[in-house]
Amino acid sequence: MPDTKVELKPEAKSTMNLPTWVWLDKGMFKEVKVRAELPGIGLFAETTAKPISLHLEPGTEDAETYPASGESTFNKDDSIGTPYTNGSSKQEPPCGITYLRASDGRPNQLTASVTWKISWRGTGDAQGPLPDGTFETAQDMDVQEVQPINR
Repeated sequence: MPDTKVELKPEAKSTMNLPTWVWLDKGMFKEVKVRAELPGIGLFAETTAKPISLHLEPGTEDAETYPASGESTFNKDDSIGTPYTNGSSKQEPPCGITYLRASDGRPNQLTASVTWKISWRGTGDAQGPLPDGTFETAQDMDVQEVQPINR
């Protein structure tokens, strides 16, 4: 399985009350198949894992996730979320977080978990589901507060 590394904009440092966009590289999160065979005997087993969702935990209760559940599903093109583009700062991201309080030197631990639906098939049309697999990673998120100056 690929590492559960999410792309962020802004990266690693967020600004209080402004959304942080989150997305996954669609080139890395594709269906994975592993096959094992016993040569000459005709026995095989194949396991398939397909990514189905990304769950975000902001590391503090003083945050809002997009969507509100924190659970984003894969798009038709095998991506999650949408990469940030210039001019999108006032929009809500399809997948992301808005921190509502500055981290004051103690970064929040953003946890991103990808859930994989896993199944198997084998010799003689044997097949079935296996428990879903969840792989996560955590990273520090500093949240800064910006004060406007009026003159």
